Amino acid sequence: MREVLDTVVIGAGSAGLGISYFLQQHGCAHRVLERGSVGETWRTQRWDSFRLNSTNIRTIMPGDTYDGPDPWGALTHHEFIAYLEGYVDRHRLPVSTGVTVEQLDQQNGAYRVTTNRGALVARTIVVATGNQSRQVRPSWSTTLPAAIRQVDSSAYRNPAELPEGPVLLVGSGQTGGQIAEDLVQAGRRVFLATSLNGRLVRRYRSGDTFNWLTICGFADVSRRELIVEYGRLPPRPLLGATHTISLQSLSAQGVVLLGRFNGIVNGSLAFGDELADNMRFADEASAATKRVIDAYIDRAGLDAPPAEDDPAETINPRLPTPSIRSMDPASSGISSIIWCTGFTGDFSWVKLPGVLDEVSQPIHEDGTSNLPGLFFAGLDYAVTRKSGTIPAVDEEARNMADHLIKQLSA
Repeated sequence: MREVLDTVVIGAGSAGLGISYFLQQHGCAHRVLERGSVGETWRTQRWDSFRLNSTNIRTIMPGDTYDGPDPWGALTHHEFIAYLEGYVDRHRLPVSTGVTVEQLDQQNGAYRVTTNRGALVARTIVVATGNQSRQVRPSWSTTLPAAIRQVDSSAYRNPAELPEGPVLLVGSGQTGGQIAEDLVQAGRRVFLATSLNGRLVRRYRSGDTFNWLTICGFADVSRRELIVEYGRLPPRPLLGATHTISLQSLSAQGVVLLGRFNGIVNGSLAFGDELADNMRFADEASAATKRVIDAYIDRAGLDAPPAEDDPAETINPRLPTPSIRSMDPASSGISSIIWCTGFTGDFSWVKLPGVLDEVSQPIHEDGTSNLPGLFFAGLDYAVTRKSGTIPAVDEEARNMADHLIKQLSA
């Protein structure tokens, strides 16, 4: 039998590299396997104008500090990829790229990782592929007219790649709102089928809202508390990377707002009447978040300036009158649909009994599987509200590495 490694980390995104950094600090013999290049999903699932929502000072990997000139700016995904590549080199992390994991199972009491370049054996495994790798579409998407090109948001790059004609975006979370603005500012006719999503302003009381929510503890609310409060894990709120984006600001730019997209009904594209409710929900979520920040400023005794209205929130919306409930596919001219309806993880290669649930997603507690020595890193909302984002990597990778080392030492 070949040498048994202490750990194999599967995935060289921010979560996997964060784990590798701490394992290296512990002297743990491990390898990081990546199917493509370092930061692969940042290369293949982002559009051309994409910028990270976390500010530069919060987009820092374990062991690093920010000393740049623009702490409250936003990196492009190309800049972040370069940062991750430099991180691997500076910390000499044992990353192997171009290695596709085909199967994970057990053999003789150890984990066996079968790849396109052979097999490895390890005492512990960290699956750091996250759960945002496979786009979700409604099952009825296959019934839409063949003349309309359907594109997942992960495959969208820029307006010029789409066929001429109006574009329908489905979903008004972070991705839907940002792509809608990208398209309308390029002069495209855009319809946006909205959903029940919150909203955040980019700046509030002279501070970055993302930073306020980090230091006040809002981002540290646990997964369990969120499920109790909402009955489920809530979708990420709409947040512009460099400025506030709201449904009303999008409509003022020319985006036509619709209710929920319900598919084809009697030969027409059908939409619900939820638009007013969706706009109200986003407004109320923004106001509630501001109250959280206000309470923290008062509690901490900070000398922050008074709140000012954000023009993106106070601008008058331009709504279709009457509201659009159906459109004929041919006369509407819609040539493309972009699905901004979320992601799930692809764990079909995990062949271990009892570690995936009925929809093939990991069963875990704060990233720790019910199978000894198996961990899942980088999952959205895995531990707290900030799980799955770059600012969560340092704390969660450190804790997971500590737990893993204790298991190896037992």
